[in-house]
Amino acid sequence: MSATPPKWISQASNGVVLRLHIQPKASRSQICGEHGEGESIRLKVRIAAPPLDGAANEELLRFLKKCLGVPTSRLHLIRGETSRSKDVLVEGASTDAILAILKDI
Repeated sequence: MSATPPKWISQASNGVVLRLHIQPKASRSQICGEHGEGESIRLKVRIAAPPLDGAANEELLRFLKKCLGVPTSRLHLIRGETSRSKDVLVEGASTDAILAILKDI
């Protein structure tokens, strides 16, 4: 893609980092647009799991696995284990590939 990618996605040396804002206890898991403004924009994801005992984190990784079509072993929660603001590394992915997948969701 030739356009500048959104602020919530960035290429890292070993994959792509997704900057996410999580809303737990939703009726269903879904991606629902951007959250925030300026440099603090994140991709908003509603998660159908409560934020108890890591259930929301597990559901987030399961949901991303399904959406992105990557094995769970390539998804790593690298920041925000107990926060609504989370950073997830998609190992071995490219920004263009992830954006192409997400535009159809």
